[in-house]
Amino acid sequence: MDVLQYLLLYLVLGGCAGVLAGLFGVGGGIIIVPVLVFSFGAQGFAPEVLTHLAVGTSLATIIFTSINAVLEHQRRGAVRWELVRWMTLGILLGAGFGALTAAAIQGPQLQKIIGVFALVIALQMALELKPKASATVPGKAGLTAAGAVIGWASAIFGIGGGSLSVPFLTWRSVPMQQAVATSSACGLPIAAASALSFLLIGWHNPQLPEWTLGFIYLPAVAGIAFTSMFFARFGARLAHKLSPRLLKRLFALLLFCVGLNFLL
Repeated sequence: MDVLQYLLLYLVLGGCAGVLAGLFGVGGGIIIVPVLVFSFGAQGFAPEVLTHLAVGTSLATIIFTSINAVLEHQRRGAVRWELVRWMTLGILLGAGFGALTAAAIQGPQLQKIIGVFALVIALQMALELKPKASATVPGKAGLTAAGAVIGWASAIFGIGGGSLSVPFLTWRSVPMQQAVATSSACGLPIAAASALSFLLIGWHNPQLPEWTLGFIYLPAVAGIAFTSMFFARFGARLAHKLSPRLLKRLFALLLFCVGLNFLL
């Protein structure tokens, strides 16, 4: 593939990520990371850094995806900002530790961890496994602690945290549409803090290719961000109009294939 073909791939990937961000409250990273791993491998990037580069780049793109998804959800009054505020405190701390954790794991092992995570999310979506609303919204300390765990895991997997924060908020009796909207809002500090951490951690790595800032590959960020900014609002509108059952099952099938590929 030449440069133009890779750019086209990043534009298409951004559109898919944007729809997923708005529709399911996820940042699209669960799809962006595997595609970037394959793309970076085809581009001849060093195996020692390409997985970390894919995770860091994914997190950088989620910044743009989250902004537009949040704007659309906020326009509909669905974001619970009192929850976002306290979860963000934990997210900022957890994301930094998550980036350090990912940096300490070798690339092939990190791919296997991401593969297992993809299989778990695929199973959850296919079977529509959801926690029952059996608890009330926690206090400030509980929200901060939850944010720290979600931020830590999200930085490792290169995601916006929606696959973790939406089930948590649903379990805590937050209505689904509000949970998706609030999750989208939490995805912004997760992506910003984690991307900054990956930028700093990878800054002096001699194996990185051109056009990088630490573990962030700028051409992929530009292509993905460009289309995701438009499609995130489209996905958010669909979230308020459609039952996403079929889409979730198709998405689960895709994740299942991705997870198996990473493990095998």
